[in-house]
Amino acid sequence: MAVFGMVSAVSGFIKIRYLLDKAVIDNMVFRCHYRITTAILFTCCIIVTANNLIGDPISCINDGSIPMHVINTFCWITYTFTIPGQQHRQIGTDVAAPGLGNDYGQEKRYHSYYQWVPFVLFFQGLMFYVPHWIWKNMEDGKIRMITDGLRGMVSVPDDYRRERQDRILKYFVNSLNTHNGYSFAYFICELLNFVNVIVNIFMVDKFLGGAFMSYGTDVVKFSNMDQDKRYDPMIEIFPRLTKCTFHKFGPSGSIQKHDTLCVLALNILNEKIYIFLWFWFIILATISGGAVLYSLVTIMMPTTRETIIKRSYRSGQRKEIAGLVRRLEIGDFLILHFLSQNLSTRSYSDMLQQLCGLLGASRTPSAPSTLEMNPISHPIYPPVESFGGGKETET
Repeated sequence: MAVFGMVSAVSGFIKIRYLLDKAVIDNMVFRCHYRITTAILFTCCIIVTANNLIGDPISCINDGSIPMHVINTFCWITYTFTIPGQQHRQIGTDVAAPGLGNDYGQEKRYHSYYQWVPFVLFFQGLMFYVPHWIWKNMEDGKIRMITDGLRGMVSVPDDYRRERQDRILKYFVNSLNTHNGYSFAYFICELLNFVNVIVNIFMVDKFLGGAFMSYGTDVVKFSNMDQDKRYDPMIEIFPRLTKCTFHKFGPSGSIQKHDTLCVLALNILNEKIYIFLWFWFIILATISGGAVLYSLVTIMMPTTRETIIKRSYRSGQRKEIAGLVRRLEIGDFLILHFLSQNLSTRSYSDMLQQLCGLLGASRTPSAPSTLEMNPISHPIYPPVESFGGGKETET
C-alpha cells in the first residue's frame, strides 16, 4: 500500500488545476513534458524500488561455501554478465539460459546498469521539469496578474467585467511592443523541451550499452516473427538470469573462483518500463518537433497569427484582425494568445473588439514586417500602474 501512496503523490503532476488557481502559460505539448513525462518517470522510479512487487532484486545460487547474503550483495554492487555468442543456442542442451554457457574465452557483456536504474529515472524526471521551472520563473506570474478577477469566471456582473477588461486593455496598449523578451524566453524553453527529449533518448541508449535506439523496433519485429524461430530481444538487453564470478581465498591460501547464477527479478520490470519509454519518447519527440516548427511558422508568418486569433475571436472580421496583427509584435501576440486561454470567450471577444478599434484608429504600416521590430511611438492610454509593480513609462 505504501507504493500506491507514493504513486498517488506523484499524480499531483498531472492533476487538472482550476483556472481560478492557476493561469495557463503554455500549451498542451509543453505540459506533456513537465506534467505527464515527469510523472511517468517518477512513478517508474518508485516501482523499481518497491521490493514487495518482485521480492529481492537479485538472488544468486552457489555451492553453499559462500553465505547467500554475501554473494547476493557482491553481485548486486559489482556486475553480472552474459555471453552474447551463447544467446541463440538451444536452452537446456547447449546453454542453461540465453547467454549462459561455457565462455571458453568468448566476449562477455557486463550488466551493471540495474543498480542505477532508479537514480537515472529520477534524474530524467528532473530534466523534464527543468524547462517548465525556467519558464515559470521568467514568466514571473504576468498572465496570472493580468487575468486576475476574470480568469475562470463564466458569469460575472457586467460592470465588474468591463472594469477588469478596461484594466487589461490599458496595460496592454501602454506596454505594446515591449513583450518580445517575454516571447523569446517562451520559445527558447519550448525549444529546450525538444532538445531535452532528444538528449534523453541518447542518454538512455548510452546507459543501456547502445541497445535503446533499436529496442522498440526489435520488440515489434519479435512479435511478428514465427513462434518457433523468434528470440525475445528484451531478454538480451534485460536478462533474467546472468552469471557472476566471485573470488575468495581457500584453506591453503590459494585463490578460488566461484561462478554463480543470479536471477535478476528486477529486469522483469525494467524491460517493460523501457519499452514503454521508447515509444513515449518517440511520440514526445515527434510532437515536440512539430510544436517547434509550428512556433517558427507563427513567428515568421503573420497570416498564421491571424488564423490563431480568428479561432478565438470568431465574431471578428478578417480585415480588422489583419490590421490588429500588423500592429502587434510577436510578444504582444503571445500575450493575447495566453489571454484567450485564461479568459471566457465573451470577455476575450469584447476585449479584442475594443482593441481592434483602438489600434485601428492609429496609422498602420502598409505591409506587415516579418520580424515586426517597429515600435509604436504614441500609446493610446496614459501611463498606468504595471502588473509587475511600479509605473509603465511612455517610450
